[in-house]
Amino acid sequence: MKKSMLSVIIFLTAIVLMATFDFSLGPDTVANVPANMKGNALFICPAESSFWISMANGFGQFYRYITMGFFFAGIILTFVWGWSLYQNLLKDSFKKEDFSKPWAFTKLLFWAIVIMMIVFNTPNKYRDVTVDKHPGNWVLCENSSEGAVAVNSDLVHAK
Repeated sequence: MKKSMLSVIIFLTAIVLMATFDFSLGPDTVANVPANMKGNALFICPAESSFWISMANGFGQFYRYITMGFFFAGIILTFVWGWSLYQNLLKDSFKKEDFSKPWAFTKLLFWAIVIMMIVFNTPNKYRDVTVDKHPGNWVLCENSSEGAVAVNSDLVHAK
């Protein structure tokens, strides 16, 4: 096994163990929850505007067209694979060269989909909330996040 692959496996294992056993490398400053809100509190933080959020909003206007393009490419890819398989069946022999272009197209399409999903689904997409009596943009966060505020869970609504 290559050293790089082994190091990736070791790092992933360390990350999983740290997350599982709530181990942190930095100091944790925890937001205090008033006694009357214990068990009913959610922690919210101000949503910061970043490069990724503005990029996701920019591409979001073309989401439908980009999705249609990926479906078109997927259908073409299916036909290319089918044609390569059909040609090998007709010749009654397997030629590896016939599958080099479909495989390259498959890898290209896969990574394009991964990159676009990362761009469309920013970290704040699933954390955005609206808070009654608290105007502004808020996201759910941990009690140890910077700027965390404890609010009653009845006031928090998903966007």
